[in-house]
Amino acid sequence: MGDDERPGGEPAAWPAPVEPLPHPDLHPALVLAVGVTAAVAFVVLRVVVALGGHAPLPVDLWWHDLMLRTLDDAGVVVAWVPAIVGGTIGMIIVGIVIVAIFALRRRGWDAATLALAIVAVVAIGAPMAAIIARVRPADSLAETVATSFPSGHTAVATTLAVTLGLLLRRWYVWVLGALWVLLMMWSRTYLQAHWLSDVVAGLLEGIAVATLVWCAMYAVRVRRSNRAASAVGSG
Repeated sequence: MGDDERPGGEPAAWPAPVEPLPHPDLHPALVLAVGVTAAVAFVVLRVVVALGGHAPLPVDLWWHDLMLRTLDDAGVVVAWVPAIVGGTIGMIIVGIVIVAIFALRRRGWDAATLALAIVAVVAIGAPMAAIIARVRPADSLAETVATSFPSGHTAVATTLAVTLGLLLRRWYVWVLGALWVLLMMWSRTYLQAHWLSDVVAGLLEGIAVATLVWCAMYAVRVRRSNRAASAVGSG
């Protein structure tokens, strides 16, 4: 009887392949530390804003005045591009497209990680902004509803950029992601839709959500991989 046959002469079923550990070139502890640090920094900023009665901070007024001094028609047109693309409908479309690409390339875990991160940042940020109800700048060229803190556009843009950076692990993805986030932060303050502290809060929220969701998915994948390895070893 050959090694690939069962006692009855039937071919032995090959064990399921062990799922490789995801992203071995990343250090989950470091990613987790970044996420926790961003979350703590967000809370600190939230407390500072609350202690000031949700009024703009001195740095907010300085940056707002700088944006007003540099305001012109060409700048407004440029600023509206990320504002529209990074809006609710725009990000839903972008998110669906990228998740679909991951799924078609048989990268189901990556698709699930990105989808969960985007859903999480919206589910956390939108109600939070409504509850905090910080008033936007009076001369806003965009939204006027009192949901200024944190910036949802910036939070979603950061979540998308950081999550893709962690999943794809290419330097140019990080560079392009950073440029996109900075453009979004500038856009939201240039259009006077947010104070500077609002977009910084959105940045911190996005970093925290993206890294913590990635770490959670990493832990699940490692656990599944270990279970598969144990099953193969005891088979």
